[in-house]
Order: sequence, then structure tokens, then C-alpha cells
Amino acid sequence: MIRNLLFDLGGVIMDIRRENCVEAFRALGMTDPDRWLGEYRQSGPFADIEDGTATPAMFHDSLRSIIGSDVSDEAIDAAFGKFLVGIPRHRLEELEALHCHYAIYMLSNTNPIMWHDGIARNFRQSGHDVDYYFDGVVRSYEAGVMKPDMKIFRTVIDRFGIKPEETLFVDDSQANLDAAAIMGFCTLLVPPGTEFYELLSSRISLPDTL
Repeated sequence: MIRNLLFDLGGVIMDIRRENCVEAFRALGMTDPDRWLGEYRQSGPFADIEDGTATPAMFHDSLRSIIGSDVSDEAIDAAFGKFLVGIPRHRLEELEALHCHYAIYMLSNTNPIMWHDGIARNFRQSGHDVDYYFDGVVRSYEAGVMKPDMKIFRTVIDRFGIKPEETLFVDDSQANLDAAAIMGFCTLLVPPGTEFYELLSSRISLPDTL
């Protein structure tokens, strides 16, 4: 029996567009942003800030070194933020309705720059911060590890005291779902262009949206 819903953020709740970020960094003078920016997982300094290895200050310095010019912190953050498109309000309403019937958690590969700016702002569009929608959140930069490493799923289990077999993990990456399944989680893939709420209907009893 599913008692808990564990959501990925980007590509499931929040719309993202990697190409926007690639073009923004190319405009700043980075010659090969495709080398660092992946669809589901980053590398180099972008991975370092997502797994907590690098602070924002270290990230900015690394990016300036790669770009080869004295680009401001603000310009770097603005380019990085182009990864985020936004959260349609109806998805927030769907989360709110689900929260009346299930414990809801988030597990996200993310970074402090986006989390405290664009992500927080998008959740506040309906007058609530992110904690209103979730019973708990595990952020990769705080956990010190990124999906699909199984250590991050162990962090979820230990921190929230949930049973994997009672938890449905919803993500847009099959690699992440495969790792979660090894840990005993039930899983649901959200392919591009689909809505998590519609796909959930095959796995759980859905409440009416608000």
C-alpha cells in the first residue's frame, strides 16, 4: 500500500530547459557548456555545487576560470537560473490536493543558488513556501551526494523514517528510478511532455484537485 509520495523536482514538478542554460553560458563566453550541463546530472563545477563539494563562491571562481574573463557572480547566477522555466500553478494545486491524503517528500539534485532564488520564488507564487507542500525535502547539496547514487535514497529513508515499499518515487530519469528500485522503492517514470498527476492515476487513488 502506497502511503508516501517522493517527488523529483526538475522535469516532474518544475519545467526545465537545459538548452536555455547552455545558450546563456555560451553568451557569457563559455565555449563548451554542453560538456558540463547534462539532462539529468551535471559534471565539473556544476556537479560540485550540486553535491556540496563547492560553495557558491568556489563555483563562481571555477566558472570564471573556465570562461576566461572576470564575469560577475550575478551574471553567472542569472545564466545558471535559465535552466528553470517555472512551475505551472496547477501542479502546485495538485500537490496540495495529494498532501491531504499522502505524506509527500521531495528528493532533488539541486544547488543553493537555484534553491534560494528561482526555485523558492516559483513555489511562493501561490502564497506558500516549499515546506507547505512537502513533509520533508532532501537536497543533494546538503546530503553531499546526488541521484542516482543509492546513498541519497538511504538518506531519505533514515531522515524521514519511511518504508521504501510504501513509497512511490516519481522521477523523469530512468537511472534514478532504477537505483531507487534496488532500495525497494516503488517507482513511476514521468516522460517529457507528460503530467505526473495523470500518470499517478494508474498507481494510487487520486483526490479531486482543489
